[in-house]
Amino acid sequence: MTDPSNQAPSQRLPHPYLSGNFAPIRRVQPLTPCPFNGTIPSDLAGGEYVRNGGNPVANEALGRDAHWFDGDGMLTGVAFNPHPSAEKATIQPHFVNQYILTDVYLSTVTSPFIKNPILPSIATLVNPLSSLFTITLRILRTLLLVFLSHLPGSSQAIRKISVANTAILYHDGRALATCESGPPMRVALPGLETVGWFNGEKCEGEAPHAAGSGFGGKGPLSFFREWTTAHPRVDPQTEELLLYHSTFAPPYVHYSIVAPSSVQFRQGGIGPRKIFSAAVPGIASAKMMHDFGVSRSHTVVMDLPLSLDPLNLSKNTPVVAYDPTARSRFGVFPRYEPEKVRWFETRACCIFHTANTWDSTSNEDLSTKTQQPVSVNMLACRLTSASLVFSAGAIAAPVPTTSVPAHEREEEQCRLYYYQFSLEQDTSNTISHQWALSAIPFEFPSLRDSISMSAAKYIYGCSVSDSSFGAALGRAVKMNSLVKVDAETLIARGKRNPPDQISGCVDNRNVSEILRSQENSDPIKIFRMPGGWYAQESRFVPRQGGSGEDDGWLLSYVFDESQLQEDGECRPDARSELWIIDAKSMSEVVAKIQLPQRVPYGLHGTWFSQQDIQDQRPIVSMRSVPRKPQDTASASPVRQAWMAVRRSIELRLA
Repeated sequence: MTDPSNQAPSQRLPHPYLSGNFAPIRRVQPLTPCPFNGTIPSDLAGGEYVRNGGNPVANEALGRDAHWFDGDGMLTGVAFNPHPSAEKATIQPHFVNQYILTDVYLSTVTSPFIKNPILPSIATLVNPLSSLFTITLRILRTLLLVFLSHLPGSSQAIRKISVANTAILYHDGRALATCESGPPMRVALPGLETVGWFNGEKCEGEAPHAAGSGFGGKGPLSFFREWTTAHPRVDPQTEELLLYHSTFAPPYVHYSIVAPSSVQFRQGGIGPRKIFSAAVPGIASAKMMHDFGVSRSHTVVMDLPLSLDPLNLSKNTPVVAYDPTARSRFGVFPRYEPEKVRWFETRACCIFHTANTWDSTSNEDLSTKTQQPVSVNMLACRLTSASLVFSAGAIAAPVPTTSVPAHEREEEQCRLYYYQFSLEQDTSNTISHQWALSAIPFEFPSLRDSISMSAAKYIYGCSVSDSSFGAALGRAVKMNSLVKVDAETLIARGKRNPPDQISGCVDNRNVSEILRSQENSDPIKIFRMPGGWYAQESRFVPRQGGSGEDDGWLLSYVFDESQLQEDGECRPDARSELWIIDAKSMSEVVAKIQLPQRVPYGLHGTWFSQQDIQDQRPIVSMRSVPRKPQDTASASPVRQAWMAVRRSIELRLA
């Protein structure tokens, strides 16, 4: 492998995740009316679609290490405002995008010398060519800038290092932006203004009230324990918010449940549960843990052989490292009892996103008059290696130093997998089923939110037309297909005629073969983008009074790459669109909304209903960009001397 940083400037290619439609944008806009073609469904009236993604504000040094998962959080939304007219009620879409005003963002924009992001790039941490000296230097730079932000002359102290750039969800009157390096950040709808950090008990920017210490608890490690998953889960029935916290110190994973304030009693007269930072036993080291599964009665955490551990440096191993010879472990425990975790082992793999988790139950227990779960089922996007971690930073994946046994070698793929964890035997932890539903690449899964944690029939996701996911990973990942999978039908088919465990697929067709299918009952339907167009993660919005689970609409930001210049960069006037697709047919675009600017390829979004927006909690204050430090000409000699020293330090760290 060749280190790109050693190439001459004339030979260095643009970083794929800092160029084209991956390149960040600087322009933010308030709610702005947009033209559109087609008919916007009335089901969208009063709601808003919002997507999160990294958009580095300090982006002058284009030759730096960079990763798709880096960057300051930027929210991009389209609000569907009812617009009554004399003849009939219509809907006027409004575009809005805003940076999330995290501590890191505010410190960056108020520091005149910062040219590189304050936080080290994930690419630096995962690159096997990064020396111990380089990684240590990047981490020390971050620590010094954080320390400096607490000293005189700073406009914003960095108390939390999250950039809140990964996902967004709604819980108990709050829209929350998430990232793994801190607690959620509340934002206001529909304008996407930043309110403040939420710790599970209280939220900055809301009226103060008596509350506990929340996610982090107390003590020297509370800062790490408040780091939450970027993918918390909200139970659509109990309205509980479930999440975990992955840290660098034993026991490595903690678990929390935030009960909704509006729910007084659940079925059976039991009040809502509240758990903060309960230990999940059985994990032996720090891991890169991005997602988990939650059913009505159980929670599933994943201890996969992808480490995220600063102590790796002492072993001459990158901070982020994958061991293909180790085992993948799934920890299944009752929702309110993480201490009762049971571990299920299987072949090494990586999973960044789960699609749905649900229970299979037995006949009613006459003594308790309840149905007892006999197994927990999970659908997840399973990768056969950690290549995505490296390719998303334009880094060649390292060659394993130990060989994988021949019978465990698999082709490079990312597929929608079905797992069933049996709970029937207390002495044996068995994975009853583990195979792919389809052979096509599949990522960024979603479903109809109202039926999550139950046996949903349909799962939606993104795919690529390449015959393998490995081919797509050879360049910046772009999705040109949206997919609907009838999981119920394919799981039933797989149980009738089981494919090979782990390596088998229920449906072995590729994307082209599925597109040629004319069967209305085909369990896989694909919406293929026109040539040169690429989509992003889609979200489902149900039709009011619809005729089935899939009766509704898929929303996705799309971009036409004919707007790229010869050098691969976007034209200054390049624009994206928001497409509204009939989810039942997966063939008709019912409306195309022309946005005033482009939307960079990003990460995860969600749909906020009109009721969600109306039910937001009152806000006392919002975050804003503070004024930069004043000129020191009139300051005391001591302050002038300190500011000169500070300026010198900032210039060296910038």
